[in-house]
Amino acid sequence: MKFSLPQADIYVPSGIDPDAALARTTHLCIGAHQDDLEIMAYHGIAACFDRDDRWFSGVVVTNGAGSPRAGRYARISDGEMQDIRRREQRRAARLGGYSIQVQLAHPSAAVKSPDHAEVRADLAQILAACRPEVLYVHNPLDKHDTHVAVFLRCLEAIRSLPRDRRPQQVLGCEVWRDLDWLPDGEKVALDVSDRPRLAQGLLGVFKSQVAGGKRYDLATLGRRAANASFHASHATDTARAVTFAMDLTVLTRVDSLDVKTHVREIVRRFRDEATARLESLA
Repeated sequence: MKFSLPQADIYVPSGIDPDAALARTTHLCIGAHQDDLEIMAYHGIAACFDRDDRWFSGVVVTNGAGSPRAGRYARISDGEMQDIRRREQRRAARLGGYSIQVQLAHPSAAVKSPDHAEVRADLAQILAACRPEVLYVHNPLDKHDTHVAVFLRCLEAIRSLPRDRRPQQVLGCEVWRDLDWLPDGEKVALDVSDRPRLAQGLLGVFKSQVAGGKRYDLATLGRRAANASFHASHATDTARAVTFAMDLTVLTRVDSLDVKTHVREIVRRFRDEATARLESLA
């Protein structure tokens, strides 16, 4: 694999050929930043952990610059922080038994530019090398600009591929906006109860974020527990931890389907459900 930036980092924990590591991938996550994968795609990590017939692979698109920092990381330069976050992501890949971890190292500004073809080309190269059963991406309703931009570049890359090389299922995951508000018929509930110590360990790897002023570890595990308890009001809990996603596969099957139109329809259906409930009880 030849990526557009020389800073791109390819890490294979098992030491096998990177092309082979990517080709065996069954669950792939493409996220914006270091630690996004462990927040949004733990479902895939746990599904593949310690198995030889299923393999999770991760792609981080940006270089990790510009993250908030405090405590012992307060005076760390952007260059030093990028190196720290790169090494943390490698440690997560090793702990989680990933097949391959790719860090493309693009600046956020480049990712947010539709005219920056290199981001789309790098993602298309990765997606062409594997046809995962499940692709985890940021959802288009996330409130972080870079997350939404990564989703859009990923969708462009998928649509550039022949249909038989596209992922079988594409799930838009929650990070910077919960998806519990989606109508139950619209959201995909992913049981992430398995291996809670692994889940906690993966989040704890990113000390530059956790100790640097953002308790993503507590927030992520708390959200998963809350999702499990508040998912169904008239049923006992069947899972201890749940993450929600929206099924975006249709956007990779119908190239003419406009993303903005698709999102408006999702929001409209939520509005209709909420107002219908009020009207029926008023």
